[in-house]
Amino acid sequence: MRHHRLLVPGAAAACLLLAIPASAADATPGAPGIGDSYYPSYGNGGYDVSHYGLRLKYQPKTDRLEGTATIVAEARQDLSRFNLDFALDVSEVLVGGKKAAFTATGDHELEITPAAPLTSGRSFTVVVRYSGTPSKVVASGFTSWLRTPDGGIAANEPESAWWWFPSNDHPLDKATFDVSVAVPDGTQAISNGTLQSTSSQLGWTRYNWRSSKPQATYLTTLAVGKFDITTDTTANGLPVINAYSKDLGDNAGAARASVERSAEIVDWESSVFGPYPFDALGGYVPNVPTGYALETQTRPFYSPKGFAKGANTSLIVHELAHQWFGDSVSLKDWRDIWINEGFASYAQWLWSEKEGEGTAQELADYTYASYPADDPFWKVEPGDPGPENQFHDAVYDRGALALQALRNHIGDKDFFAILKGWTAEHRYGNASVEDFVTYAEKESGKPLAALFDTWLFTPSKPAAAQARAAAVSPAEAPVRPKSWQRIQDTHSAHGR
Repeated sequence: MRHHRLLVPGAAAACLLLAIPASAADATPGAPGIGDSYYPSYGNGGYDVSHYGLRLKYQPKTDRLEGTATIVAEARQDLSRFNLDFALDVSEVLVGGKKAAFTATGDHELEITPAAPLTSGRSFTVVVRYSGTPSKVVASGFTSWLRTPDGGIAANEPESAWWWFPSNDHPLDKATFDVSVAVPDGTQAISNGTLQSTSSQLGWTRYNWRSSKPQATYLTTLAVGKFDITTDTTANGLPVINAYSKDLGDNAGAARASVERSAEIVDWESSVFGPYPFDALGGYVPNVPTGYALETQTRPFYSPKGFAKGANTSLIVHELAHQWFGDSVSLKDWRDIWINEGFASYAQWLWSEKEGEGTAQELADYTYASYPADDPFWKVEPGDPGPENQFHDAVYDRGALALQALRNHIGDKDFFAILKGWTAEHRYGNASVEDFVTYAEKESGKPLAALFDTWLFTPSKPAAAQARAAAVSPAEAPVRPKSWQRIQDTHSAHGR
């Protein structure tokens, strides 16, 4: 049945105005950076992405990657052109189904000029066809694509997307993802979220993964190789998928003994931080020579070296805590790294407390006493460490120390209520250090600016009087907690 609507002149004029596209005269280019204080060229301005659909084909023998990325976005200004962050070779770009002009600028910028300007507030779709050999592509002096004996891995921070898909590469622009990857039969492709389906044809197997919750680009991962895969479900029915390269050697047993405890650890962390924010969990350990781990969303990446000294549940606790602090609640600016790393490190202190290997208070006391006043450790401000110190020990240890100082100042009831409330209020969003200070003051009813200034923003060791006020100044030299060294070992797993 057809319906006809009668429009009065005023309403008709308004509809015509809404239909008028942006004019070339009014439209302006989107900024080639999103405005990050540490990485000005990362991300882009003028639009916001809601979804990435990636259809890929990867040949492990040659490291050849072919892909088509479909990006759904909304213009935030009248756009004459816009940028994507990308470093592989592009053969074609379509915007709204029409061919668009494009050029590579700098070492990771793809500048796109659509056939007609894009109107602010309107959604649009970009299709990018591309190919390349990721391990041979150097951008900003390095590659984030890791080769393995049987494949390749995309996992790094603060950037890894450039080497395998075009994006608005900054945590401020999170999106949902569909990642579809074809690999030779006998090889697996691991990504984030839930495995929707697999299919085989003419010697190739295609894996289709979906991330249904907002996800930052650097937290989106791809692992291609030959894996032993374990599957399970949590008590709440969430799918657990873990994967281990078949050639991990002496580290294989310790890796499994650690990662296989992911469901147990998430259940415990849910009791401390609030409901788990995603619909899948797990982890993967590929055969890479690196030493770091990364909180890739729902499926953290672990280097085999993280288990060289035996099983390491503390490392698993850290990366899974990031699912709340860093993944669900993401930083606004890379200077806000403390809201990721300080909280994940404090989760390790809480786990140590639970396991009877040293309380958070004992760890705080030992941390404060372990570094003399002239140690460079105290020169780094966890609240704004600078890009060269983003993964400095101080961001982890001093960052956790700040949370113990807060806990002592406001009491356990308010402190643990704040942890749950913070992750609930900013779920799937972004926040800054300043946002946390404001939230903690509101929920505790106490002024806290001076406390955070002392522990996060002062480039020197807090004086004894300040430490006593925060109850982290032991009267005598504290005994080293049993968990101390294992927690310290995880710091090396975070230097990129």
